[in-house]
Amino acid sequence: MDSIIRIENLTFAYGEDFSPAIKNLSLEIERGSFVAILGHNGSGKSTLAKHLNAILIPTEGKVYVNGMDTSLEEHTIDIRRSVGMVFQNPDNQIVASVVEDDVAFAPENLGVPSEEIRQRVDEALKSVGMYDYRLHAPHRLSGGQKQRVAIAGVLAMEPECIVLDEPTAMLDPIGRREVLAAIERLRSKKGMTVILITHHMDECIDADRLIVMSGGKIVADGKPKDVFTQVETMCAEGLAVPETTELIYGLRAAGWDVPLEALRVEECADAIAEFFKKDK
Repeated sequence: MDSIIRIENLTFAYGEDFSPAIKNLSLEIERGSFVAILGHNGSGKSTLAKHLNAILIPTEGKVYVNGMDTSLEEHTIDIRRSVGMVFQNPDNQIVASVVEDDVAFAPENLGVPSEEIRQRVDEALKSVGMYDYRLHAPHRLSGGQKQRVAIAGVLAMEPECIVLDEPTAMLDPIGRREVLAAIERLRSKKGMTVILITHHMDECIDADRLIVMSGGKIVADGKPKDVFTQVETMCAEGLAVPETTELIYGLRAAGWDVPLEALRVEECADAIAEFFKKDK
């Protein structure tokens, strides 16, 4: 496996008097993959995210990005060029009064030539569907639009990997759909490594890999359809499963022979329809 991120026995505590938020965690992220990390509040998923571009440094263990040790200060700039971060609140990431100026801010600080900055800004805004808003004031945008501008600002740095830490947590359903569509474009068109931290089950369905965290540890890891079929494990950790999985789980308990791995609404409907065909 060609890993862009490698984590070895990571333990992290926010202070000597605090119990570890992450406990002896080891993990590898494959280059070009779409990985969703799911967990309730306090599970350690956001703490893990902040280790992926050296915002936090391990209390014990190691985190490597492209083979670079995040605990070594001489690697910090290169690590943050490799892994871009998008957080919950886009207002905390937007610094300029015009959208295109905000997207240009990071590459300007990196010393990118002006002509290349123009190209990067235009491409980044187009990739998240915000090019037509390039001359708008960010404060006049909706929450979903602001979050897409924040994503564009990270893309303009041309990172190999983008980590989105609950990017839809503060958004309404329309804003959530906008941001998820932008993430899908990154994944399908750019081949970028995408790591999505979330507590929304439905945001994980299209991931290549789903990691479930609880109590600072990994409690499940695999393809979404394989993880979500572990209904008892998910419930034991205080986590729900998609409504489609919950429905089929109940049907199976009632004796229906339907596949538990049908995650999408269309798949669920097709599975139930197929059952009735066979039952005739």
